Amino acid sequence: MTIFNIWDLAGTAAFAISGALFAINKKMDGFGIFVIAFVTAVGGGTLRDVLINTYPITWMSDLNYIYTIFISVVLAILLRKKIGYLSRSLFLFDAIGLGIFTIIGTEIGIQHGFHSIICVSLGMITATFGGVIRDTLSNESPLIFHREIYATACIIGATTFIVLNYLQVEVWVNQLLTTLMVIIVRLIAVRFKWQLPTFYQ
Repeated sequence: MTIFNIWDLAGTAAFAISGALFAINKKMDGFGIFVIAFVTAVGGGTLRDVLINTYPITWMSDLNYIYTIFISVVLAILLRKKIGYLSRSLFLFDAIGLGIFTIIGTEIGIQHGFHSIICVSLGMITATFGGVIRDTLSNESPLIFHREIYATACIIGATTFIVLNYLQVEVWVNQLLTTLMVIIVRLIAVRFKWQLPTFYQ
């Protein structure tokens, strides 16, 4: 298993826990919790793989993703009362998953030789569309379409990753710095209530 795979599984775990906590907060049963955790964890990556014609889909060719999701869901259920306030825990794990998956998607785009704009788009899709599917299934307005700095944080991190990659910064350093950048931008944006402008007719 490569560092890239470990990084990807870490993001899967973070998003699976985020999805599980979201479902617990919605008072779903065990099956519902697993389904929401699953789509949150692999929804964005699945869409990315379909768009770039990568088959089999990543989680279908490596069962470690399924095991990671299952273990994450079990831990989230068992430790739900010890994790603290669900809303804060949900936000934290969602931010971590957002950071990791942004860079994973961007790096995959680079490996396939796509234009930088496409790489950034793949990073954003990988990081955010699992949440879009989660919110849609839960009858919620997807967070990505709100005024919050969410997808924008992904774009900032992915763009920085591409620039540092062009400057030939060590890969693991680049991954760590840009992942932390996405997480920090997301945390600061929520802390200080930064929002994108909206337009009304």
